[in-house]
Amino acid sequence: MSNTSVAGSASKQIYVLGLNEFNRAKLEALPGSGSYSFHGLLTPEEILYAKEFPVASMLSRAEAELREARQPPDAIVGYMDFPVSTLLPLLAQRTGLPALGLEAMLKCEHKYWSRLEQHKVVPEAIPDFQLVDLFANDPLDQLELPFPFWLKPVKSAGSYLGFRVENETDFANAIAEIREHIHRFAEPFDRILEHVDLPPEIASVGGQYCLAEELLLGDMCTLEGYVHNGEVHVHGVVDSVREPASSSFASYQYPSRMPDAVQQRMESVARRVLRQIGFDRSAFNMEFFWDVQRDEISLLEINTRIAQHHSDLFQKVHGVSNHHVAVAIALDQDPHLPEGRGEFPCAGAFWLRKHDDAWVQRVPSEADLVAITEAFPGTVVELEVKPGMWLSELHDQDSYSYVIALIYVGAENHRALEERYQAIVERLPFDLRSESGT
Repeated sequence: MSNTSVAGSASKQIYVLGLNEFNRAKLEALPGSGSYSFHGLLTPEEILYAKEFPVASMLSRAEAELREARQPPDAIVGYMDFPVSTLLPLLAQRTGLPALGLEAMLKCEHKYWSRLEQHKVVPEAIPDFQLVDLFANDPLDQLELPFPFWLKPVKSAGSYLGFRVENETDFANAIAEIREHIHRFAEPFDRILEHVDLPPEIASVGGQYCLAEELLLGDMCTLEGYVHNGEVHVHGVVDSVREPASSSFASYQYPSRMPDAVQQRMESVARRVLRQIGFDRSAFNMEFFWDVQRDEISLLEINTRIAQHHSDLFQKVHGVSNHHVAVAIALDQDPHLPEGRGEFPCAGAFWLRKHDDAWVQRVPSEADLVAITEAFPGTVVELEVKPGMWLSELHDQDSYSYVIALIYVGAENHRALEERYQAIVERLPFDLRSESGT
């Protein structure tokens, strides 16, 4: 367990699941961080890059680290999806610290349970959906939903094992792929479900099931906010820009360019759903579609945390990252995010993707990255690959592409943001080959 005391006598001990250096820097830049000391709880390697997620031993190790720590925790926080988002309520419960309740978390993260809850209060804002028994003799016989649709596990992360299904052949191929890999998330998620008294309609629906959903159309965005003492607050709306003719994300851009009236309708849906679920004492982000032609909004999913890929965006625009919200709410303090006081009016996180497998011969050097920062102040480039690997060795990618770098950029407006990103990409000397260099 590692820690950083920002001041000589830090008064609040903040334990962060899977803390890495990028997010440590964001935390240490928070207003008032001189009164915090940040400690890593479990390593990024145990959480981010693990091939398996033995949640029972992960919980035991985390509890042992907390018991053995010289400074007892005042708060436990996280900024990642599974398994962090699912471990956090259990750890907080066992240490008596404030956090989202485990059942409320599961009503968000179990995709089928979440849709059932959403249907009770906002049926007009969700797609048609159907549960699919992945291991039935003939899963296709179950289907009443017409093609095309999305097929995805009831629990996953980062669009992993999500497939757009156009016909019976696509369905068969998707079923085969999901069956082969679903255990990675399904088995540990089932261990989490054992900690809750499940309603009858969910008790038999574990992580081995899938959800088929009607396709959602339109522009995407994410509402990010928090619920504190039962009050729902939205502190930012971030556009989720997809690649042309693709479901893969190209970028997150902030602030959103969607009309205020549309954003307000989304916020109304979010409020109703969060209250139905009993969501409290936590940050959230909720993904929406806006079909411009029909002027319809649809809720895609609810995440029970801040979005870590938004943290740099909020810091660039507001002068403080969304980690402020996670830390403040865990300490039962006012989580309000200040208005724009940052260096840039506009900010983006861009995914540099490749759609075919390749051997990584070379990646940009530290000198290359420093030169980019000097040419484009405020830019941060996070490399996702290293020399001597195949892109297919990357963990938890979506079903259609590989991320080789994540690039954070600030600019005076959205057009300048795109132009700056393209100029940066031209300066990144990746060498990707169709054959191994060995």
